[in-house]
Amino acid sequence: MANTSNPLEIAQSQFDEAASFLGLEPALSEFLRWPMREFRFTIPVKMDDGRTKTFHGYRIQYNNARGPTIGGIRWHPDESLNLGRAMSAWMTWRTALADLPLGGAGGGVIADPKKMSDGEKERLARGWMRAMASEMGEKRDVATPDVYTTPQVMAWMMDEYETIARGSHPGATAGKPLALAGSQGRNDATARGGVLLVREACKALGLEPKETTFAIQGCGNAGQYVALLHPEILGGGKLVAVSDTSGGVHNAAGLDPRALIEHKMKTGKISGFPGANPISNEDLVELEVDVLYPAAMENVITDRNADQIKAKILCELADGPTTPEADRILHVKGVHVIPDILANAGGVIASYFELVQGSYNYYWALDGINQQLDRKMSDAYRAVHKMSKDRKLSPRLAAYVVAVSRVAEAVKLRGWV
Repeated sequence: MANTSNPLEIAQSQFDEAASFLGLEPALSEFLRWPMREFRFTIPVKMDDGRTKTFHGYRIQYNNARGPTIGGIRWHPDESLNLGRAMSAWMTWRTALADLPLGGAGGGVIADPKKMSDGEKERLARGWMRAMASEMGEKRDVATPDVYTTPQVMAWMMDEYETIARGSHPGATAGKPLALAGSQGRNDATARGGVLLVREACKALGLEPKETTFAIQGCGNAGQYVALLHPEILGGGKLVAVSDTSGGVHNAAGLDPRALIEHKMKTGKISGFPGANPISNEDLVELEVDVLYPAAMENVITDRNADQIKAKILCELADGPTTPEADRILHVKGVHVIPDILANAGGVIASYFELVQGSYNYYWALDGINQQLDRKMSDAYRAVHKMSKDRKLSPRLAAYVVAVSRVAEAVKLRGWV
């Protein structure tokens, strides 16, 4: 049984189940259980008060059998090597599931950006890229935004890489501002992809999309866009609860998504929104709704609360919100889980589109990008749903079987194992 406090053990437990189902030979299975490369380094940063502070950074390149690695950089006080390993593994399976010619990477810095000035953040971003530049770039490893890293951070990193490489390399990072070789549609791609999958799930389950009720646990970038896009893409739907780190709000009659986001932008928190009742994060995930979007941190749904989940569809926009033990309980209960490596693939698909546009120096219109994202997400959902139905697997195991088989095939074709 995986240790739910160790994200790497969770990631490996999920892989092991798929490898066992596929009957992978031991050597191949052992190779795919671990990252191919890991980097640990220190970053000295001159702070505004004149002190030099040393930050600890990581980068894990999990597997590049299908192409250059790609993955987020997290700035968080609780960032750790094992979390980076897990994130890089999940990104490897995510890119394979989306059928992108990319591998997976992850990492970050132990830092609290809420306590840093813009100048300090810029020096940290440039220091990170200086430490990793020889291993980065569009042909090796591409950095993307993640927790507390923004398009501006990606711009600073790209600029530092280009200074070192002495040339134009827009593909050194993805998720950049539009004015610096960014892509249309990147900001809402993770949320849009998740909602598109919910649309497909409604078809599979016989639910009327425009009549769905939904709740969002987490109100960062993805959560805010889901609040807006669920009614837009599904032709309706009622938002009944939203939460963030300050707590949550609930109104069974419905919440106004735009007014709620304006309140969040103005006050910095969800709590206190007029016309709604307070609700805890713990109670929110147990609400009786058609769709629950966990869009915050990992390990939100565990064996302690899984039996209380009443949602018909669980769309995991966060990485690792459900532990393996909880996943088994949800499968028995009949909850239709859209697993994280599928649910939040919209972000990396959009990053791939950004890399392709940058390589040709030709940029696409927003409607074309959204159409291609819809096709990619729908194809991935259908592949997982077919595997789940044909082989009577949980959606998560089905997703891993599809993804792991694709990476394993690439590894064998290269003759690595």
